[in-house]
Amino acid sequence: MHQENGDARYFWWFMLFALVVLGAGLGLRSPWPADEPRFVLVAKQMWESGEWLFPHRGHELYADKPPLYFWLLAGAYALVRNWDAAFLIPSLLAALGTLALTYDFARRQWDRRAGLWAAGAVLCAFQFAYQAKRAQIDPTVVFFITLGVYGIGRHVLSTGPNWRWYWLGCFAAGLGVISKGVGFLALLALLPYVWMRWRTNRGDTWHGVSSIAAGQAGRWLLGGLAFLGAIALWLVPMVVVALTSGDPEHRAYLDDLLFRQTATRYVSAWHHHQPFWYYGEVILLFWLPFSLFIPWLIGRWRDAWRQRDARVWWPLLWVLLVLVFFTASSGKRDMYILPALPALALSAAPFMAAIAQRRGLRWLLLSLAALIGVLFLGAGLAALLADPGYELKLEAQRGLTGTGADHLWLAVAAMGALILVAAVWTRARRAVTLMLAMVAILWIGYGVLVAPQLDGESSGRDLMQQARVEAGADTTIGLVGWREQQLLQALGPVEEFGFKAPTKLQWQRGLAWLRERPGDRALMIQAGLLPACVDRESAHPLGVANRRSWWLVKDHSTASCR
Repeated sequence: MHQENGDARYFWWFMLFALVVLGAGLGLRSPWPADEPRFVLVAKQMWESGEWLFPHRGHELYADKPPLYFWLLAGAYALVRNWDAAFLIPSLLAALGTLALTYDFARRQWDRRAGLWAAGAVLCAFQFAYQAKRAQIDPTVVFFITLGVYGIGRHVLSTGPNWRWYWLGCFAAGLGVISKGVGFLALLALLPYVWMRWRTNRGDTWHGVSSIAAGQAGRWLLGGLAFLGAIALWLVPMVVVALTSGDPEHRAYLDDLLFRQTATRYVSAWHHHQPFWYYGEVILLFWLPFSLFIPWLIGRWRDAWRQRDARVWWPLLWVLLVLVFFTASSGKRDMYILPALPALALSAAPFMAAIAQRRGLRWLLLSLAALIGVLFLGAGLAALLADPGYELKLEAQRGLTGTGADHLWLAVAAMGALILVAAVWTRARRAVTLMLAMVAILWIGYGVLVAPQLDGESSGRDLMQQARVEAGADTTIGLVGWREQQLLQALGPVEEFGFKAPTKLQWQRGLAWLRERPGDRALMIQAGLLPACVDRESAHPLGVANRRSWWLVKDHSTASCR
């Protein structure tokens, strides 16, 4: 009993560590492009308008994503009433939930130690922590897919049968669908189970598979109903309104979201084209340091296959299905396969403690930490003591000057120095401890020291403050060729002329709008879109934000424009 309580305390200490690492910096920055300002703007407009079924970006409907994540953002805002604090809360809670599910599943299949190894592997993977500290949909959909796989696994592996967990897993998959569409991937976890049961019935016995009695078709079908029921929570009222409102924009939203943004985007992707081996690179680089275990895991997985151990190969086969699914599409992004990370960690969980004792792995982990420490320390000191090209480029793009730039590079150098100190202190014998220290230094340093230094420019806040100063307190600013962060960070009255509309059309609309009340209005436009007819001498340059230069144009500067 005392041993069990002690082991349980390790889990809670681990979760506290994860909370500190992933939550560091909460409230210290505003949303950054590319996705964060868009999603927060959509949620903010939902909150302010009360329109929960049809998301908007400015005046236009936003059909790129289902609305559940925006509801979660608005719910977080309802609790804390501050968007800078609220916008990271869903990702933080989803990441912590994913870690808890990963731990508990491995604990039930093996023991608490395996659970900690699995959860630790997920937390330490660079991509997981990076996404958990951003307001993107991916951490949320990873949680729902992981919950779906968890629920199905509780039913089909040796801890089952458990129909309630199966139904909950299917329901979670449906919630994943109304988060980002790909939540159905959790249901693919049924395929390895069906295959293992088929092989077992033919005499090739798989160990660890649940013995579910025949004649349960009704219960299995209830899982499908749970999946569809979760989707119907949003889809049914949305479709009813779209088909009965008489608003052609609602019908266009329905067609765009259900067809163009799902099937068309997968079958005939129009961006993010990558070669078929792309996800191999993602796993090797973005899932460091966990990916360094893979060479030693291959032999253990081979042995588990020979032993027909379903606890190892059921999650591993699901990972392979996910990789095949995303590889088949020409459009690939690194975060697409993130839902596979917890399952890969589960397949590695029983072996990681033994592999961590291997001398070769410990030296690889030490070398990784030393390399990162040297890079950070060297980059920081070089920027402080000289003017290397990367420093000048970054400072020009981010609008950093004076002490602000020095503080940034000092923080980078300090993070590198701390990692090197930890490497010297732990050495190869305690390489796993070194990885935890490195993760803490990197992500706490990023959240508390680095991100706040970049926030004014990255969020667009400094730009919009300068625009308000130049325009005057009561002047309405019209946005031409705008990005979501400008509308989100705008101070005082603003107007926009469509986001997807061609910039020439936006300019024409804006110019006509400006001339209706020239004394009370001004236009804000990207430098690259500023027509030649505008008098640059009388226009106001606002500076650089997100690698774009912006101008404020009043009526007298457009006298030559037609």
